[in-house]
Amino acid sequence: MAKELEEEDPIKLAAFQAKIDAEIKIEPKDWMPEKYRIGLIRQMSQHAHSEVIGMQPEGNWVSRAPSLRAKKILMAKIQDEGGHGLYLYCATETLGTSRDEILENLHAGKAKYASVFNYPAPTWADMGAIGWLVDGAAIVNQVSLQKTSYGPYSRAMVRICKEESFHQRQGYEIMANMAKGSAAQHKMAQDALDRWWWPSLMMFGPHDSESAHTSQSMKWKIKRETNDSLRQQFIDKTVPQAELIGLKIPDDNLKLDSETGHYSHTDIDWDEFWNVIKGYGPCNKKRLDHHKKAHAEGQWVREAAIAYAKKQELKLKTA
Repeated sequence: MAKELEEEDPIKLAAFQAKIDAEIKIEPKDWMPEKYRIGLIRQMSQHAHSEVIGMQPEGNWVSRAPSLRAKKILMAKIQDEGGHGLYLYCATETLGTSRDEILENLHAGKAKYASVFNYPAPTWADMGAIGWLVDGAAIVNQVSLQKTSYGPYSRAMVRICKEESFHQRQGYEIMANMAKGSAAQHKMAQDALDRWWWPSLMMFGPHDSESAHTSQSMKWKIKRETNDSLRQQFIDKTVPQAELIGLKIPDDNLKLDSETGHYSHTDIDWDEFWNVIKGYGPCNKKRLDHHKKAHAEGQWVREAAIAYAKKQELKLKTA
């Protein structure tokens, strides 16, 4: 109740908005509206979950990578994703929530992760498509988040964006090499593009007019650009990349507007988008069950780490 009353205090709200408008970062000990805190927890934890869940389709290909070089790069990428999740979980905890609570919400279905990770990755070309398209879409979104209004989130995004750029280049290299390979390899690359194009566009979320969070998030500069604007940026950057390596975007209505410089395109199948969000995608159950199993099996490691930390702390106190 106290937090709700604080939020309604017009003086505090005005001072808070003035800091936002002046591009002054909000830090963990600063006063903030409860809706700002809750909105950040929702967005940051969803981002963290996406990084960790996104390791699953790639981890499945480590033992089947076509070369030692490809395996080493893929393993480095997966390690990066785990690190991104760690940064973001830590940043979310600065808002007064706990790691246990964050993960309980994920396992109970109360928290979401990027819908794109609920699709299968049946071929090596999928590793290319995920790096090029999925991480490419993530970069477009995350570059703007480097300027988000919450300090810990903003600072975490600086390092994450640098590493995601490596991931995007890794994926594009795979697709480019396959596209210029044999007819079968070219077909495999095109098939992966066909399957991942639309889920990648869905990553940016619903149209701004249908988003329950965009307006307030933009006012508080949690988000710096709208869903539709970010999606358009991604399309405009990616279409020429596909053409350069001889692949075709799976959209017969794709057309460059010479006046605006933007590509017009077919609208997304929003029924599919919402179906996946609600938990009915091809791999929703598989991804979440795997995460629950790994979390349960790692309980002894967490307990051992906590016990060791407490033992070391006691040694320092008694030294």
